[in-house]
Amino acid sequence: MRVKQRRRLLALGLLVAGISTAVGLTLLALQQNINLFFSPSQIVAGQAPAQTNFRIGGMVVAGSVNRNQTDLNVTFDLTDTAETVSVSYVGILPDLFREGQGIVASGTMREGVFVADQVLAKHDETYMPPQVNDALKAANKKHYAASTTQVTEVTAATKTTHNPQTQTDD
Repeated sequence: MRVKQRRRLLALGLLVAGISTAVGLTLLALQQNINLFFSPSQIVAGQAPAQTNFRIGGMVVAGSVNRNQTDLNVTFDLTDTAETVSVSYVGILPDLFREGQGIVASGTMREGVFVADQVLAKHDETYMPPQVNDALKAANKKHYAASTTQVTEVTAATKTTHNPQTQTDD
């Protein structure tokens, strides 16, 4: 192998090593900053990571908001219509926060309670965050799938027993 080829091979090797190191460090940094979204159903099912920051979204359950009179501690329940998760937050809630409102909160799970660092409320009457909307649809789809199957079975049975075309006069 000539000297010129050896230098090119060494330069190519150093270039590949440098790019690999840069990609590895970038992925490591991004992994620490990823903020995943989970619905209350996923959290109750145990799919949410423990002691890791993530976002939760859903509707604030009516009658569940409890404000501490001595400090800024607020607790409330969040639901996707299938499951409910208790949320604790210390701070001033957004002006648009209210019961029955769709919200997204970021924080961690601690001892069965979601401890929020930040609470975001929807900004107008028709907007629903896409993740919350998808979570609500998925929860409702599971809820209504069983009742729809039962209604279809009852309807099919009714049609076969009361259909005048299937009865014959002999």
